[in-house]
Amino acid sequence: MTVAAVVALLVPVAWAPPGTDPDVWRSAMAEDLVDLLTPLPRVQPAIAAVADDLPLAARIAWPSTRIYEVPAPTIRAAFAAAAADGHDKAAVLLADAPDLPAMLVGKLLRPLSTRHLAVAPAHNGGLLGAAARLPLPAWLPELDADAGDVATARRPAPEPTMVASAPGWHRLRGPEDLRRLDLGLDGWDATRALLT
Repeated sequence: MTVAAVVALLVPVAWAPPGTDPDVWRSAMAEDLVDLLTPLPRVQPAIAAVADDLPLAARIAWPSTRIYEVPAPTIRAAFAAAAADGHDKAAVLLADAPDLPAMLVGKLLRPLSTRHLAVAPAHNGGLLGAAARLPLPAWLPELDADAGDVATARRPAPEPTMVASAPGWHRLRGPEDLRRLDLGLDGWDATRALLT
């Protein structure tokens, strides 16, 4: 039985390591996140992408991966696509977190048994992702992936306890973020190959 959709959201990438093609870098990070999500039990893996990114989504998708075309690379758009696909719960993760530990996906989804929304911060600012019961509540604003936080998501809620804070992780958005990579974690092979 599928518990939720778990969606890798393809977002623009403004930085790549010196000597690395930015498109190759972006593809590697997204591929690693999709490779992490796809074998997880009881979830429907998916990729949300704008029209221009559908070829990238098709390249990195597994046969079981759904591909959602979205009008903008936003968390809200990815949630809407999962709802349109028939899911009543979903998690959306930004696709520039290639070394994300699998257990954090479960910790993002777990609060939905009692809460409407769970938000995971990025340790280096902004959001790593969010999980929600679908359809989204009317009070939820757009979640800003690069500047949002748990407090911003809680502010409009009728009760602050409706929004849970989930454990965070880092995203790779600049040279200082490379030191955050956990070399001891298995996986993230495509990104690792570009850095060796």
